Amino acid sequence: MPVLHAARALTPEGWKSDVRITIEEGKVAAVEIGAEAREGDERHAIMAPAAANLHSHAFQRAMAGLAEVRGPEIDTFWTWRKTMYRFALRMSPDDVEAVAAQLYVEMLEAGFAAVAEFHYLHHAPDGSPYEPRAEMAGRVLAAARRTGIGITLLPVFYAHSTFGGAPPEPEQRRFVNDLASFARLVDDCRRMAGGERDETIGIAPHSLRAVSPGELSELTSLAGAGPIHIHAAEQIKEVEDCVAWSGARPVRWLIDHAGVDEKWCLVHATHMDERETQDLARSGAVAGLCPITEANLGDGIFNAADYLRSGGRYGVGTDSNVSIGVAAELRQLEYAQRLRERARNVCAPAGGSTGRAMLEAIWSGGAQALRRRGGRLAPGASADILTFRADHPTLAGKADDQILDAWIFSVGNGLVDCVWSGGLKVVVDGRHVFKDQVAARFATTMRELSELPA
Repeated sequence: MPVLHAARALTPEGWKSDVRITIEEGKVAAVEIGAEAREGDERHAIMAPAAANLHSHAFQRAMAGLAEVRGPEIDTFWTWRKTMYRFALRMSPDDVEAVAAQLYVEMLEAGFAAVAEFHYLHHAPDGSPYEPRAEMAGRVLAAARRTGIGITLLPVFYAHSTFGGAPPEPEQRRFVNDLASFARLVDDCRRMAGGERDETIGIAPHSLRAVSPGELSELTSLAGAGPIHIHAAEQIKEVEDCVAWSGARPVRWLIDHAGVDEKWCLVHATHMDERETQDLARSGAVAGLCPITEANLGDGIFNAADYLRSGGRYGVGTDSNVSIGVAAELRQLEYAQRLRERARNVCAPAGGSTGRAMLEAIWSGGAQALRRRGGRLAPGASADILTFRADHPTLAGKADDQILDAWIFSVGNGLVDCVWSGGLKVVVDGRHVFKDQVAARFATTMRELSELPA
C-alpha cells in the first residue's frame, strides 16, 4: 500500500500539516493528520485533490489550431461546425486512439485525474457501423487505459439535424443511431468497461436539436444509475430555434419535461434567463462549463454570479480541446465574469480565496457529473491527487490558498508536479510517464491526417 506524506495538504477540514495518506485499491484508505513521515513514505510539500474534466470530445484535439482562419463572412460556431464535420469524416479508429491518448496525457499533466468523454464519432466514414459496433468507443477506452486517466464514457445518441425530428445531414452520418442500435452500442460499451479500473458508462443525448422528446424519454430509462449529459443553450440560435419549435427555451424545456436532477449535467447552459438560472441551480444538476471552448467559439458568457447566488453546482470541461488546463479553464471562467459584471473575484464568497472556491466547486461538481468518488482527500474517495512544485519562484512567500490562487491566475500547468489517478501515479516532475511514446504516435498520426484530401 503506497503511502504519501505532505508537509501541507488541503483536506475536507482545510489546510493541514504533516498529512499521511494511505492508498489501497485505488482509493484513499486512511488519512492521518499531524503525523510524521515514516521510512518508505513518498514525501511531498504541497498536496490537493485532482479535478475531473466533465466534458471532452477527444477527436477534436486533432483540430487544435486548424480552425483559426476567418472565412469570407463572419465566423461563428456554425461555420466552425462545418470544419469539424469535414475533419471527423477523415479519422480512422487508429487515429482516434492516438489523438485521445495524446489528449489524456495533456489532461493528466494539467492536473485532471479523470474525464467524461462525450463520444459521438461512432461509425465508419461512410456511416456504416463497425464490427464490433463499439469499435471507436473501445479505442477511447484503450487510450484511457494506456495513459491511466479515469474515464466516464458517455456514448452519444444523435438522430436529427435540428429541432422537430428533422433528418440528419449527410456530414453527420458517423454520429447517427436509432434507439435500437444505440441500446446495442451502450450494452457493448458496458461489457468493454466491465471489471476495469475507474471506468463508468453513462449516456449523452446530444442536444434537443439531435434528440426528439420521445427518444429522450427512452434514453433516460436506458441510463440506469449512470450519469446523463446533454448540450443545452450553448448558442443564441439554438435558443431561438428551440423557442420556435416548443415555445420554451432549452434549459426550461429540460427542467419541465426531462426530470433533470442530480444525475444530469447540462453542458454549457450559457444562455439562460433568470428563472432558468435559479431552477437549474435548485435542480441539483451540474452545469458543465467549458470556458475556453465557449470563448474560442464565441458562444457567450455563463451567468455565474446569479447561478452561484442560487446555490448552483458546476464543473469544468475542455470540450473541443483547443487548449488544456485546469487553471486555464478556471482563469477564463473568472475573468469572463469580471468583464461581464465589471467586478473582481466574482466566483468567491465574501472574504474567501477565488482559487480555492472555484477548485472546491469543480472537485465536487466534477465528481458528481462523472459518478466518481473523487475530489476529496478523505477515506473512501478515489485517490485522485496532485502535488505542486514548492520550489517554483512564484510560490516564494506564499502558502495555502495563495498557492491555489497563484496556480490559477499566474503559473498554470507549470506548477503541477505529480498526479495520481485512482491511486496510479501517472505524472512525475510534471511529465507523464509515457509522454514521449504517446507524443511520437500522435505526431505520426497528425502528419498522415494532414496528407489526406480535405
